[in-house]
Amino acid sequence: MLLSCGDALIDFLPSRTADGREAMTPAVGGSCLNIAIGSARLDVPTGFVGGIATDTFGRMIADHATASGVDLSRATRSDDQATLAFARVTGTETQYAFYDADTAARNWTYRREAIALDGVTCLHTGSTTLVHDQGAAETLAFIEDIRANVTISLDPNCRPNLVKDKDAYRARMLAFCGKADIVKMSDVDFAYLFGDEAYVDRAEALLSGDASLVVVTRGNEGASAWHRKAGSIEVKAPVVNVVDTIGAGDSCQAALLAALHRLDRIARQRLRDISAAELTRALAFACKCAAFTCTRAGADPPRSRELPADYW
Repeated sequence: MLLSCGDALIDFLPSRTADGREAMTPAVGGSCLNIAIGSARLDVPTGFVGGIATDTFGRMIADHATASGVDLSRATRSDDQATLAFARVTGTETQYAFYDADTAARNWTYRREAIALDGVTCLHTGSTTLVHDQGAAETLAFIEDIRANVTISLDPNCRPNLVKDKDAYRARMLAFCGKADIVKMSDVDFAYLFGDEAYVDRAEALLSGDASLVVVTRGNEGASAWHRKAGSIEVKAPVVNVVDTIGAGDSCQAALLAALHRLDRIARQRLRDISAAELTRALAFACKCAAFTCTRAGADPPRSRELPADYW
C-alpha cells in the first residue's frame, strides 16, 4: 500500500458564467490528496493521512477521494474548516491564493496509534503541509517513525506565497530531501529552491545521501531522472491539446509511484536495484499520465481504464 500524507483542500478554478462573466468553480484538490487519488485510480492500494473537515467542503473532499478508491481510515476528520485555494492560470503556471488559517489540514497532528502500517511500502509527502511549522514537525515525526521500513517519496511542490522566510523554508526542504528515497520536483520548484544550479549537480548531491531517485519535471519538455545505479534518464512528454496544467505534476508523481509499484520496484532495496530500462518505462508512463491530465480541466488524473494500451 501507498500512503500519501499532507494537504486536502478545495480549489476554486477559473470559469465563466453563461453570459461570459468571470466565475470560480469548486473542485477537490491538494497535492498530496491528488497523488493519493491518482495512484488509486491506477489500481494501487492507496490511503490518505491528513486532516479533512466535516463541513460541506470536507464532505466533498471525502466523497471524491472515496469514489476514486482512496482509503480514508487513517485520515483525521475535524470540525475545523476546510482549506480553500483560489487558482489563476498564467501562461503554463497556476498561481494560488490560499485561505488556510486554523483549518483541518493545517491543524492535523500525527497520532501514532491511529495509523495502521501493515502492508505499507511507501509514504509520500510534500506541498503546503511542509510550509508551516506544525505540519512539518508532525510529518517529520511520522517519517522518523516509519522510514526504517518504508520508502519515502517527496515532492516539495513549493508555494512561495505561503513562505515567510525563504532561507528557513529552503533549509527545511533540504532536511526533508535528506530523509527521502525519491525526490521529485518541477523545474519551477527547482529554480525556487536552487536557483541556477545545474540539475545534475543537485541530483548527485542528493544521491550521495539517502536518495535513490531524483526526478525533475520540465512541463512539455518531459522529465529528467538520476538514479545511483541506473544512471541518468531523459523522457519526452507527449504532445496533447492542453486545457490546463492544474494537477499535472501530481498526476506525474502518482503515476511514477504506481509504475514503480507495478514493476515491484517501490520497496527501498528493490528501488535501489532498478534497471535503466525499468526506470525509463516508469518515467515515460508518468509523463503520459501527466499529459493526459492536461487534456481536461482541474486536477482530474486518469483511471487505468481510460488510458490507451500503449501508455504502459
